[in-house]
Amino acid sequence: MVIKVFLASSSGSTAIKKKQQDVVGFLEALKVDYTPLDIACNEDNRMWMRQNVPEDKKPANGIPLPPQIFNEESYCGDYDTFFDAKEDNLVYTFLGLPPPPGSKEGQAEEEEEQEEEELRQLEEEEEAEVQEEEEEEEEEELEETQEEEAE
Repeated sequence: MVIKVFLASSSGSTAIKKKQQDVVGFLEALKVDYTPLDIACNEDNRMWMRQNVPEDKKPANGIPLPPQIFNEESYCGDYDTFFDAKEDNLVYTFLGLPPPPGSKEGQAEEEEEQEEEELRQLEEEEEAEVQEEEEEEEEEELEETQEEEAE
């Protein structure tokens, strides 16, 4: 899986430059493999990005601004959604990647899986108890029937 980050190498906007640096710096810090794709110097990159950002994610003017992030062909989000994922420690989920062992996101997944397993075990134990009680009731009824027949 390749993370694609669409950037503008010659943006006149300081805000866009800072957002791009934030995304790239964070991905590098996490050691996430990504491919930077320049939309300022490459018309194909610009057209691909514009065509593949979902309509409901585009701004009012219809032209999405960089940075835009994709996992292969799958749209992950823009800077704002990346920032939210970063704040919530869900960057790997945002990127559609498995979290590495020991990461906060990985630990949260492990805890969730452990809770699900414990719940599954409790349900199995309850089912076993109910089945045991039903069998005991059947045995008691059978004994009563046999006693009545013996009399």
